[in-house]
Amino acid sequence: MINVILAVNDLPFIWKNATIEGKVIIVILGIFSSFAWSVMVAKTLQMRRAKKLNLFFDTEFRNQKQVLEIYDRRVAVEGCPLFTVYKDGCDQLDARLRTEANEGRKKEVSLKAMEHVKRALESAVAREALKLESGLILLAIAVSGGPFLGLLGTVWGVMSAFSYVAMSVQAGGRADLATMAPGVACALLTTVAGLLVAIPSMFAYNWLVHNLRVFTVELDNFAQELVSKMETEYLKDE
Repeated sequence: MINVILAVNDLPFIWKNATIEGKVIIVILGIFSSFAWSVMVAKTLQMRRAKKLNLFFDTEFRNQKQVLEIYDRRVAVEGCPLFTVYKDGCDQLDARLRTEANEGRKKEVSLKAMEHVKRALESAVAREALKLESGLILLAIAVSGGPFLGLLGTVWGVMSAFSYVAMSVQAGGRADLATMAPGVACALLTTVAGLLVAIPSMFAYNWLVHNLRVFTVELDNFAQELVSKMETEYLKDE
């Protein structure tokens, strides 16, 4: 604990003696970090809300007697992936069931019409998966790019430190630890900054990708179950 406090207290001195290049890289890493954390928080809240709404809708869906019962009630559930898939499929089925005079619904649809419904459900599943996946590329960039930017700053800083020592020796100075240490410490700060960006992003990215896969499987399973119920109620026997 004492070592951590001492390290934090050393940061102003290290920053003051850092090169312009090192400061620029640290600022860039700070911007990366702010974007990464905003994505982490936003995606976590989005997935938690989607999971909660999916649970409520799934319970309601299984309690309905007919597949279009919820759809006919004109319910709207924003941010619920299962409902969006359900609504897109029901929109397509309802369009196929409508009579030409638009006086009501037919009792059956053809196999060809049901294929259109299946494709609409597949498209809805893909769109919802992309919505949940949006923004994760920023975390992937932070994970892969953060350490390399930090390493670039470290290599550049060490190079500058040795160049300064070499010029100091040529001018009659000494090449001792006191001369070299500030420059090396400043150079290592960029590596620390890069790791502080990459490590949280890595854990968050893996957790979000896992949850995304779970959501995608749930959407696929729901779409298949929905199609089965639609076929049972409305598919015409050929």
